[in-house]
Amino acid sequence: MKLRLIIWLIFAPVLLANAQTYSGLGGEIPDDGTTGTYSLQVTGLSPAFLDTTYGLESVMVNIFHPYVEELRMELISPDGNIILLTEHLGYNGQNFLNTVFSDQAETSIYNGSAPYTGAFRPLENVGYVNNGQDGNGLWQLRILDESPGVNSGTLTQWAITFGAAPGKPFPFDSSNLPLVLIDTYGQRIPDDPKIPVGMKIIDNGEGRYNHLSDMPVYDYYAGIELRGSSSQSFLKKSYGLETWDIENNSIDTSLLGMPVESDWILNASFSDKTLLRNAMAYQTWMNMDHYATRYRFVEVFLNNRYKGVYLFSEKIKRDKNRLNIAKLTEEMNSGDQLTGGYILKIDKWTGSGGDGWVSDYPPPVNTGGQYIFFQYEYPKQEDITDQQKEYIRDYVNLFESALAGPWFADTSIGFRKYAEPESFRDYFIVNEFSKNVDAYRISTFFHKQRESLGGKLRMGPVWDYDLAWHNADYYGNESPAGWEYQFAEEWDDLQVPFWWQRMLEDTLFNNCLKCRWTELRAGFLSNDAVFNWIDSTAQTLDAAQERNFICWPILGVYVWPNPSPLPETYAGEISSLKEWTAERLSWLDNNMPGNCWSLGTGEPAPSALFRVYPNPATDFIVAEGPLSGAEESIAELFDLPGKRLKVIHDFSPGKPIDVRWLQPGYYFLRIRTGYSVSTCRFTKTNTP
Repeated sequence: MKLRLIIWLIFAPVLLANAQTYSGLGGEIPDDGTTGTYSLQVTGLSPAFLDTTYGLESVMVNIFHPYVEELRMELISPDGNIILLTEHLGYNGQNFLNTVFSDQAETSIYNGSAPYTGAFRPLENVGYVNNGQDGNGLWQLRILDESPGVNSGTLTQWAITFGAAPGKPFPFDSSNLPLVLIDTYGQRIPDDPKIPVGMKIIDNGEGRYNHLSDMPVYDYYAGIELRGSSSQSFLKKSYGLETWDIENNSIDTSLLGMPVESDWILNASFSDKTLLRNAMAYQTWMNMDHYATRYRFVEVFLNNRYKGVYLFSEKIKRDKNRLNIAKLTEEMNSGDQLTGGYILKIDKWTGSGGDGWVSDYPPPVNTGGQYIFFQYEYPKQEDITDQQKEYIRDYVNLFESALAGPWFADTSIGFRKYAEPESFRDYFIVNEFSKNVDAYRISTFFHKQRESLGGKLRMGPVWDYDLAWHNADYYGNESPAGWEYQFAEEWDDLQVPFWWQRMLEDTLFNNCLKCRWTELRAGFLSNDAVFNWIDSTAQTLDAAQERNFICWPILGVYVWPNPSPLPETYAGEISSLKEWTAERLSWLDNNMPGNCWSLGTGEPAPSALFRVYPNPATDFIVAEGPLSGAEESIAELFDLPGKRLKVIHDFSPGKPIDVRWLQPGYYFLRIRTGYSVSTCRFTKTNTP
């Protein structure tokens, strides 16, 4: 075998069956973080010009390396076209032995295993070089060992073959999704900082197809960088984008029908083979009447290379069209202005993690000394002043102290004094509905408005749900049963704050939670509504997902942290998502805490000591029951989400309570007598 290979290399180029093969010498692969470049001069190629009838067919390499996952390998044609052949593949295997990269190969290099022997489809089609260029000239193989100082290796030989069965560019004609085209001008995209790129967006509108040759609706500049933490190890990368002018200054603009801003996200959703989970979380939160990240599904081309289906979305940011809280500048260090707005998060310390402070209250699981670390998201760590840091730290500490204290459930001096319970309730629902493995402890955002504008802490927006809805094979997330807020992995440094366990000790919070769940299950969280959204969105992606999984052949292949079994088809992924979600909804129906009784019947809650009549009511209500004759009672009116609307200090049983000012809907009357607290629900209507 070695003798035949040497003879073949010595006498190349060889013309066999109209094929022409040219070979190049190798050498040591640098192990110092620099790139090894290996050249090959092609002369006498006939026909000279490369196209889809005669052109480059394949690239062959022989590499000895003990850990080929460290290697990134690219082919560069005479006109400067760069083709990515392989990167970070092979796990802990070694060597490329007579490895042929060909667009006609049945097996993708992604699905092969080291030692790689035989023919494989490269990560990018070699056919992209068959673009009419003259094939005579300098060809280069470029190899980078991305783990310098660990292992060394050698390229012993490499060769390229031209023939009548040339490779072709990735098969793409048109898409019902918008197209995002990014040109990095030959630069590699770093983790940080952003580099300048050209960006085009093609979007002909609803119901129309988009072609690469169509007139773009955006054709200007942008800054781009890698984004994410663990997801940066995936081959299909996620990116942070900022719209720029020619001088690299950020500019606000409207993209894909979303309000004007400068910061955007391209989410790869690589391990989420439904491609739906982030959009599903955003849509759920939005349907709950909270601000959620707006999004559009798109197909992306990077340097004219097809990269698959992405979720193009807004970035979480303070803005009148995004998270609409008050602007806080460096000069606002006193008075009402100092009180907001702020965006905070609980997250990993990698990725976009920043400055912050440690909570005074450890998480329920803290045997390893775990703590909760709050990070400043807005103002950014480089902009926030010392006075602002002190204010928001003190405010969050007051909230936690009230929540941890003996009167935490008191509607006047408990946690509701500092936090709006509705958003905490809804945040609980979306995280438990999705059984998000990162829930409450990673990518967890909360915010505070200025005091004159509402003031209290609120949860959200929701963010990063790739690992939700049965897409993690650890921490028990394969099962549709169990609570995420009870996360109890002692070895993990990233823990859940005590907030959720404590709030669920409050009867009013539980009852409002149960009523909210019942309301949502009758609406957009019904099985039919959820499955209709999944099916209709998957149908929109039908043709695009096929291209995505040709580019990234991962269906039926384990991608961390996919649970088993692994569906072999996209339809199987959608079916699996729906089956698991149905079981999850059923479990939550049977286990959601609290009591929510039938509407309009006048029946009290199981723990109530009184009833309200008339029910439904139009003008007045009266509370009657064992409370009659009780002294020093206080009544409170709450809406369905649990927001206190009024305190009635002169309440006495049997005395009419004016409800004419209430809008039609469902409400709670809560009566406190000494240490006794009882709640009953009633309906307000305008129809006698």
